[in-house]
Amino acid sequence: MSASRDGITGVVLAGGLGRRMGGVDKGLAEFRGRTMVEWVLERLRPQVDELIINANRNGERYAAFGYPVFADEIEGFAGPLAGLHAALSRASHPLVATAPCDSPFLPADLVVRLHTALAAAGAELAVARTFDQPHPVFCLCRRDVLPHLEAFLAAGGRKVDRWYATLKIVEVRFDDEEEAFRNINTADELRNLSAQG
Repeated sequence: MSASRDGITGVVLAGGLGRRMGGVDKGLAEFRGRTMVEWVLERLRPQVDELIINANRNGERYAAFGYPVFADEIEGFAGPLAGLHAALSRASHPLVATAPCDSPFLPADLVVRLHTALAAAGAELAVARTFDQPHPVFCLCRRDVLPHLEAFLAAGGRKVDRWYATLKIVEVRFDDEEEAFRNINTADELRNLSAQG
């Protein structure tokens, strides 16, 4: 159930190569008895009207979770913007919320807070921030930025922050939930956090 009358498509970004984890598909890595993507799906699903998964490998395994799975349309593992591009192309709703597959603690109020700020600012994109750290892959954007993103990618752009700089954005402070944005990038981090559970 979304927090607004505007429909929201949620997308879990699981399209990376997992280089810092030795090439492991991070979304399918086990964390406290479940895959990391299961934790993310469980937290994001109640916040959106539709949920989809962006994955460039192991499509059948991701599809087993019961949500549509799609790969980047831009070849070569081009990063989160390629995943967002594919999501904007497939979203059924006018707003698209993103979360990475390696952040199992994401806030239960992520989407409502991003949406409130997006609407109040009349912005094209809202992005989460904790203290001095923006979290660009935790965002809510309008689906109609797709042509703008396509042009940016066609020109060779790949950096999320550079694309954001060309839009009207609003940063949303989550200083009260800093730990919720902790992502797991290495095998050591995965072992250590699993042990803490």
